[in-house]
Order: sequence, then structure tokens, then C-alpha cells
Amino acid sequence: MNETYLFEDNSNQPLASRLRPRNLDEFVGQTHLVGKGKILRRLIETDKVSSIIFWGNPGIGKTTLASIIAAKTNSEFIEFSAVTSGIKEIKEVMSQAENNRRFGKKTIVFVDEIHRFNKAQQDAFLPFVEKGSIILIGATTENPSFEINSALLSRCKVFVFKPLETKDLVTLLKRAVSDERGFGKQKVVMSEDMFEIIAEFANGDARAALSTLEMVILNGDIDDKGVITVTKETLEQCVSKKSLLYDKNGEEHYNIISALHKSMRNSDPDAAVYWLARMLEAGEDPLYIARRVTRFASEDVGLADSRALEVAVAAYHACHFIGMPECSVHLTHAVIYMAMAPKSNSMDVAYNLAKADAEQHLAEPVPLVIRNAPTKLMKELNYGKGYQYAHDTEEKLTNMQCLPDNLKDREYYQPTEQGLEAKYKERLKQIKEWKKKNK
Repeated sequence: MNETYLFEDNSNQPLASRLRPRNLDEFVGQTHLVGKGKILRRLIETDKVSSIIFWGNPGIGKTTLASIIAAKTNSEFIEFSAVTSGIKEIKEVMSQAENNRRFGKKTIVFVDEIHRFNKAQQDAFLPFVEKGSIILIGATTENPSFEINSALLSRCKVFVFKPLETKDLVTLLKRAVSDERGFGKQKVVMSEDMFEIIAEFANGDARAALSTLEMVILNGDIDDKGVITVTKETLEQCVSKKSLLYDKNGEEHYNIISALHKSMRNSDPDAAVYWLARMLEAGEDPLYIARRVTRFASEDVGLADSRALEVAVAAYHACHFIGMPECSVHLTHAVIYMAMAPKSNSMDVAYNLAKADAEQHLAEPVPLVIRNAPTKLMKELNYGKGYQYAHDTEEKLTNMQCLPDNLKDREYYQPTEQGLEAKYKERLKQIKEWKKKNK
């Protein structure tokens, strides 16, 4: 627990801390939340913030925005760290907040890394949030739907923070060079493209961008007049040189992910692992690759081997749990599995065929026989009349029409003979023959 942390002298702190924005006008990025006229900005400016959760990646402004709220509010502002605070500290603060409420003073409690609190710790906040003793502001890098108790979450508004764009990071970096809190008292010479390179390397993380800039400038060449010149060689030493060859938003990024996808589709595990390594060693986000592999599992393998989807999802979670470099082996596992699996694109074909019909027939009524009938009126209108429960039949099949009348003969799923899908193809053939016979 700390009531003054956000306001302490930071002259000896890292550049990212010294340059922390002091107000909304200095805050960069998140314009969808704090741009002119946006709801969160209005709440902060009018000091009417309610209990909220900030969700997003590290280094994109969650704690900074909390510090701005702290400076703006007339409430008592108390900061918690979920890493170091326990039930005892929570109860002490809640008691203090309750006393404040009796004297008509609001208390805002900011909890960084709120997802690190266990259920009991989160529950300790709940009654005080409910009766208005505190306004809770939580910051988390994890999906609050999974990491925050539903009862507490239902009483908070979630604001999703986006990774900062390259142009936002360039703005921050240039401010750091000119601002007296940064290197404004020194003469620093850097080419324009160096700011872009550092911003790209930071991958949306302002803290990482400023930390890299600080390292680059502190290792720059100083002449006899005290002018600091940052050379290309210095920059390459401070950021991974290989990363400079891989623009995550450029053409090469899409070329390589395409190469990975097509190598797996072509059942070439060696090529697939090579392109995987190219991406990971260039600094690509392993979760991005894991998401693409998960898409591949259904788009290009599908029912030919349904286990492919399980492997892909497991690899995603493994990457999430342990990160790089350890998760490289899990992605290799998934990529080789996809490359070696039998291939079928029937899932993708089925959906696209159905999508085309859905877009052309958006108003087709659901057949009465399969409509839900929870009320007497609906039953009187024949909703659900004649419905046949498949489990009550010997064959576990019925001949009910489930498609709208205008689409009743459509066939979207067209199974292949690949892998296990050959069995599904035979099963579908038997189903259709039975329905035709019993029509």
C-alpha cells in the first residue's frame, strides 16, 4: 500500500518514470478513451470516475492514466500493488475509506496488477465497492473475464487499452529528447529514422521505447562540446540488429506468415519450422503466431484430424504461460503437427457457402417446428409443434426440416476423404440416405 508513490520525486528514476505524463494533454494514445469528448476523459475532467478496470498490455498507459486521475481528483487516492499487498493491508485501507465516507470524502483505490489478487483478496473489496466506500480502479494485463471475480467485475466498467501506434511512440521519443525531464538540457543528435526504428522495436510499449532510447543516448558518442551523437552502430548494439530487418507491420511480416501457413498446408514440416524460427528470432509475438496456427487447425485440417485444434489451443496457452524463449518448442510442436496432419478445407468451404446464403437471405424465418416455445402464446402460434426429439428414436435421427423453406435443399458441408474425415463422409452419407428413405 502506498499513498504517495505516484507523486514522489523521480529525478533519479528511469526515463520512462521521469517522462510520465502529468495531465491528459500530455497523455499519448488511447484516443478512443481519452480523446476530446470521449466518455473516460469527461469522467476524469469532471472528477466523476466510478469503479473501473483498465485492461491492456504492459507499457501502454494504464498506470499513467491512474496517476493523472490521482492528480485531478479531490478524493483521497491510495495505491495498492497486488504483488505486495495482502488481506491485512486491504482491510486497513477499507477501514480508512469507511471513515472518509462518514465525513463525506471519497476514496479512490488504485490496484495495479489486480489479476494477481486471489479470490479472497478480491472479495474483500466487494462490499466497500457496493456501498460506495471506495471507487476501485484496477489495472490488469490479463482478460478480466477470467481473472477478476464476476461479482466485482459486474460493478466495474472495463476500458480496453490498445497497443500504442508507431506514430504515438515517435511522439513520446521526440518529447523525451526535448523535455527537460528527459534529455532536454543536453544536445542530442539522432536521425529521424532512428526514432522510427526504436518505436517499431518497442511493439506498442511506451516503457520499452523510452528505456531503449535512454540506453541509446547514454551510449552515444559525446564530443568536446557535450553534444551526444547517436550512430547507427550504437543503435544496432542497443536493439537487436535482427529486429531491424523485420517490420512487424510491413510487407515482410505478411510474406513470412504466409510462408509459414503455406508450408504447413503443403505438408512441409522443415520449411514450416524454418519460417517459424525466422519470425520468433526477429522478435514476433509468439501469441500472434499461435493464433494463426489455431486458425490453420480448422481452416486447413478440420475434421481430417480434430486433434489439431486441441494441439493449437494448447500451444497458445503454453505460450501465454511461459513466453519466449521457452515457448518456441511448443510452437514447433504445433507447427510440425499441422504440417504432418491430413488436410481438409471443408470447414472453411462450408462456412463460406453458408455465409453467402446468410447474406442473401437474412430474413428467412426459422421453421416453426424448431422454434422455442417458452410461453402459452407461442405454443398457440404453433411454435415447436411437431418437434421430434432425436434421442427418443432408435436411430437417433429424425426427418425434420431445419433449414428455412427457401434453403431446404442446400448442402454446405462437403467432406473429403482425408484422414478421419473419410469416416464423417460415410456417416453423412448414411444420414442422408436414411432421411431420404423416411421422408
